[in-house]
Amino acid sequence: MHELSICASIARIVEEHAEGRPVEVVRIDVGHLRQVVPETLRSSWELVVADGPLAGSVLEVNHIPLVVRCDACGGARALGSRVVGGPCGSTDVTLTSGEELLVRSLELVDA
Repeated sequence: MHELSICASIARIVEEHAEGRPVEVVRIDVGHLRQVVPETLRSSWELVVADGPLAGSVLEVNHIPLVVRCDACGGARALGSRVVGGPCGSTDVTLTSGEELLVRSLELVDA
C-alpha cells in the first residue's frame, strides 16, 4: 500500500510550507499513471496525520487523466485503457498529462 508513504511525504511538504499554521484542506493532483486509489489515499492521510499538527485536515484528490498529443496530427486525446494513439490513429504520441503527483494548494484555518 504505497498510499501511506505518499501521504507521509505530502504531510512533510505541507508541514514545511504551513510554517506552524493550522491546515484545514490539502489539495493534490494525482495523475492516472500514478495508480493511486483516491479513497485509499484519503484514508491513509487520516492515519498519517492523526496525532500530529495536521490532525483534522482533509485531503482533496484531483484525478488528472492520461492525455497524449499526437505528433502526426497535433490532436490531443485522453486515453482509455484500450486506446493507444492520437485522434488520427497514429501511435506517434507524446504524453502531456497523467504522471502528476503535486501538492496544488493548502487552505489554512482562519485565525
